[in-house]
Amino acid sequence: MKKYFAEFLGTFAIVFCGTGAIIIDQQTNGGVSHAGVAATFGLIVMAMIYTFGEISGAHFNPAVTIGFAFAKLFPMKQILPYIASQIAGAFIATLVLKFLFPENMTLGGTLPAGSQLQSFILEFILTYFLMLVILNVSQGSKETGIMAGIAIGAVVLLEAMFAGPICGASMNPARSLSPAIVSGNVQSLWIYLIAPVMGAITATSTHIVFKKAK
Repeated sequence: MKKYFAEFLGTFAIVFCGTGAIIIDQQTNGGVSHAGVAATFGLIVMAMIYTFGEISGAHFNPAVTIGFAFAKLFPMKQILPYIASQIAGAFIATLVLKFLFPENMTLGGTLPAGSQLQSFILEFILTYFLMLVILNVSQGSKETGIMAGIAIGAVVLLEAMFAGPICGASMNPARSLSPAIVSGNVQSLWIYLIAPVMGAITATSTHIVFKKAK
């Protein structure tokens, strides 16, 4: 239960701070800025990794949990409890933001600025590289593990910085699911549920190939 509660709290923090930054940026006509939103996501991910990494592994993302399971680095029996905890944390965060900003129409949701195919491909590639970094910095020496939060947070910040204006740079089904459901903007939700999982699994396959080639 300690692991599940850590996943709940970590995902809550990421969705509350990250999508909260988007909402506040909209409410203040750019007071946070696009760079500020990207930095918020990267910094809160980094902070939660250092806070809960030793307790739960700091997934906070169903795609990451599935990717670790696919790599046989995570027990299959814990996939559903982890994902349920992540989704619960995301929904509670969005409901709190809905209470605070009831007039906001999207609640920080991810919506394609261009075509759905464009955003699908972007989300796939973004999650692919994120998962590849996660797999490599979470395995190996203790020194590598110490740098994991910085490396992963930096990748989230970087990808949100350049791809956010087009696809939202979700890379996380839980992060996109809760604002879409609560705000009623579900027309493109399938992109943010399927593409990150596919990207994570593909990254895991690449990681396995590299390990076998050593």
